[in-house]
Amino acid sequence: MGWWWRLLLGLWAVPPMCTGRELLHVCMNTKPHKQEPGPEAELYGECIPWKDSACCTASTSWDAHLDVSLLYNFSLVHCGLMTPACQRHFLQAICFYQCSPNLGPWIQQVGGGGLGEGVDPRRQAERVLDAPLCLEDCEHWWADCRTSQTCKSNWLGDWVWSRGKPRCPERAPCRPFPHHFPTPADLCERIWSGSFRASPELRGSGRCLQKWFEPARGNPNAEVARRFASPAHSWVLSRLAFPLLLPLLS
Repeated sequence: MGWWWRLLLGLWAVPPMCTGRELLHVCMNTKPHKQEPGPEAELYGECIPWKDSACCTASTSWDAHLDVSLLYNFSLVHCGLMTPACQRHFLQAICFYQCSPNLGPWIQQVGGGGLGEGVDPRRQAERVLDAPLCLEDCEHWWADCRTSQTCKSNWLGDWVWSRGKPRCPERAPCRPFPHHFPTPADLCERIWSGSFRASPELRGSGRCLQKWFEPARGNPNAEVARRFASPAHSWVLSRLAFPLLLPLLS
């Protein structure tokens, strides 16, 4: 048996880190997040949709709406005021990341603080990676931010602090969003270093996540998390990946 076969069989033999049940209705292991989801009647602004089951507190939801975020050490106004529509998308994305209990299938352990800074040293740092945002979410986000400006395509770190505010690095001029993000997928996938992935699927398909939803209609992301956490979904992915390995195995 060749070494590629041994590697492949070894990978398939490794048990998953979490069962499907453990991937559902969970919070990330980071300082701003609660240890487990629960009701939060006093959530603020764009975080309100998660009030029935949230991984964020009311205080965290308030901090998420500040121009200089205490959660992520960056400023939404680092290149001047955004349009209200653009700013709303970012607030929704922050609330989604902090409050959603449906990100379990995409939570990964990391050495640093994930999307935010200042992780509690008593807890293992985690982040979300490649969470599939619905097609419309990326397209509307990009369209509503076309006239706003930024100086960076990756907002994770490398800001320069001056007078208590994070500012653009030297020789990083402010330019319209399309300069840094030519397509909607670029915006979704680059803005927070791969936390999100641009999905080709539409809202309501059950195969992509909505970064915001109407509270009265219920949380559609619970169904998506169940689909991605299911053993059947993992089996299908492994079978889809197998043909890609065939040239290496021959």
